[in-house]
Amino acid sequence: MLEFIAYGLAIVLGLLIAFIGARFLWAPSAAAAGYGVPAKEDGDRAYLEIKGVRDLTFGVLGLALIAFADAHAVGWFMLATTLAPLGDTLIVLRHGGTKAVAFGIHFATAVTMLVNAALLFAI
Repeated sequence: MLEFIAYGLAIVLGLLIAFIGARFLWAPSAAAAGYGVPAKEDGDRAYLEIKGVRDLTFGVLGLALIAFADAHAVGWFMLATTLAPLGDTLIVLRHGGTKAVAFGIHFATAVTMLVNAALLFAI
């Protein structure tokens, strides 16, 4: 049962982050608003696309590890990539985003990833 929960959560996290990355590529302004720091209309969209590529890569890499590596490798991946949502939390707070988005989305994602890493290490 623990294995099912650990891998199930890892798959959901991988799919969600890949979706978020793809959204930054196809609808960058809407994705930036959801991120917590709306993009400026005359801003450089390249930075939004960079975030999209980063998140899409993390999602696909996580799913590939789930498919082809053991639980500990996926756990280390989850642990290491927790830095991204922790950094996102700080970015939202430093650039005028709300605490609700910073902690309710980004920090909560980091905590979920840490729990997932612990579950993966336990199996």
